[in-house]
Amino acid sequence: MPTGMPPVGEGPHAVGVDIGGTKVAAGVVDASGHVLRRTRRDTPHRSRSPRVVEDTIVSAVEELLAGTPAGEVVAVGVGAAGFVSADRATVVFAPHLSWRGEPLREALGGRLPVPVFVDNDANAAAWAEYRYGAGHGESHVVLVNLGTGIGGGIVLDGRVVRGRYGIAGEFGHMQVVPDGIRCECGNRGCWEQYASGNALVREARALMTADSPVATDLLERVGGRPEDLTGPVVTEAAREGDALARELLAEVGRWLGVGIANLAAALDPGTFVVGGGVSAAGDLLLAPARESFRRHLTGRGYRPEARIVAAELGNEAGLVGAADLARLAAAGLAWADAGDLPSGGVPHDGTPGDLTRLSDG
Repeated sequence: MPTGMPPVGEGPHAVGVDIGGTKVAAGVVDASGHVLRRTRRDTPHRSRSPRVVEDTIVSAVEELLAGTPAGEVVAVGVGAAGFVSADRATVVFAPHLSWRGEPLREALGGRLPVPVFVDNDANAAAWAEYRYGAGHGESHVVLVNLGTGIGGGIVLDGRVVRGRYGIAGEFGHMQVVPDGIRCECGNRGCWEQYASGNALVREARALMTADSPVATDLLERVGGRPEDLTGPVVTEAAREGDALARELLAEVGRWLGVGIANLAAALDPGTFVVGGGVSAAGDLLLAPARESFRRHLTGRGYRPEARIVAAELGNEAGLVGAADLARLAAAGLAWADAGDLPSGGVPHDGTPGDLTRLSDG
């Protein structure tokens, strides 16, 4: 644990905001990682202006602050799905929103009475698992988030690693199969084409569309409509013993292990935390992932092996992590921020002041 970090449970409250493609979730979070009060809004459609999304965030935060004693909340942390600059001020690109180079910290800071910090949602979730969840007690944690694609966050030596430009952790676009399946990013063979919710559903639908006899149970579960199949349906079928669903989850797990072995070679963490919707399959996914990881790990048999565990904080990880990072950064603790902090604190308008470059370790 970095010098100066307060123990879990000590410190004031902060508001965390998690912005997704369909909802804006916000909550008051205490220093133990407990969400004391919650609210949510629908995310405005991506075609709407940045101001509309900002209005939604401000509305949610103001609702929470109105029900909180003055001075109890010291900062607001915003976790956004997209590229966030290393100084935690600008959303460079958010695929589900209209933000392109949006100075979000400045925009929100001028409308809220406490400092605002912005981060990638996976970074926030990784920090939450490190501080309060499956990675608690481990100094080197990597979060692998399996949803429609694969995102991730890195905490090394108790610091969030955001990279020079703030875009570290886009694990899903590592190439694992040269000239493989085309990815939405434009490249071929990306990891998320083999080890994500989309990969799971794609393979199942292909067999269903071909009227394969092994897909009969899955077809029945969706009324004969392959287009209605979702990842949770496959997971439920696997839990109930469907052979194809179990085979498909195991295949995703094997690819998951391949990618995690690559990350271990590069980052050498002590714990990999696997989160996101697909992780709900538990050991139906993680057992084959661990086996594949051991088989592909560089130096296997001659080095310690990282743990691979399921995330513990669920859908609230991003909200909790964003709040905690903002609370700590507002206190001027350098290891909580991989970009710039004003010497002597952050002004309430959220704009940079007297900046001092701080290393993210």
